[in-house]
Amino acid sequence: MQDLLRDRIVLITGGTQGLGAGVARAAVREGATVVLTGRDVARGEEVVAGVTAAGARASFVRADLTDVDQARAAVSATVERHGRIDALVNAAGLTARGSLLDTTPELFDEHLAVNLRAPFFLMQAAVADMRRRAAPGSVVNILSIDSHGGQAFLAPYVAAKAGLAGLTRNVAHAHRWDRIRVNGLNIGWTATDGEDVTQRLAHGADDDWERRAAATLPMGRLGQVDEIADAVVFLLSDRSGVVTGSVIDWDQTVIGGLGP
Repeated sequence: MQDLLRDRIVLITGGTQGLGAGVARAAVREGATVVLTGRDVARGEEVVAGVTAAGARASFVRADLTDVDQARAAVSATVERHGRIDALVNAAGLTARGSLLDTTPELFDEHLAVNLRAPFFLMQAAVADMRRRAAPGSVVNILSIDSHGGQAFLAPYVAAKAGLAGLTRNVAHAHRWDRIRVNGLNIGWTATDGEDVTQRLAHGADDDWERRAAATLPMGRLGQVDEIADAVVFLLSDRSGVVTGSVIDWDQTVIGGLGP
């Protein structure tokens, strides 16, 4: 433990599972007090119990991010509970499949609501509190390597994540003089419980899918939650210095590279 986030109040969306829960564990390990959001109360309480068992401070706020008012309320609840918000991690995401030809307006709107609109208004509320206090802050948006183009069956997901990449740079530029840093991670194929469910439901995968998938990748494995969570903590912390407006490809795919 290096106390990279000592005494910081960090709100993490999608904190009930996968990468969001991993970021919560990493943040409290580095001294943060965390507030988690999600729709599943039981899972939220389970994650909170896990991170507080070692004496860390964590709490859960139920929020359905398809509802802008609930997204904003998560920031308000954080400020009411702790007096401020120092950092925000937009880790919640929707990966439901859809191509250009079969995506319905309803599915498209749901992707925009979760993957783009919610982060927009969460950042709006968090940055407003930081500016009100004339205090520095940090935001990390979890993006996707697919924001560069992605697969045919991820059309609405790509549209939303590419929009969030542009928004990340826009907000970073707009608030750099407020000393509010905003960065993003374009994460690649990552081993999570949610990915396991997606592979089984959307692609008919069996129990051995991850091993076989790993064998097709240059590093011989999928991305790992704990490694990405450490990168998020670094970007949230002062150790990342003046870096803002960066969207980092966190993957073993090299965009623009050709051949085996």
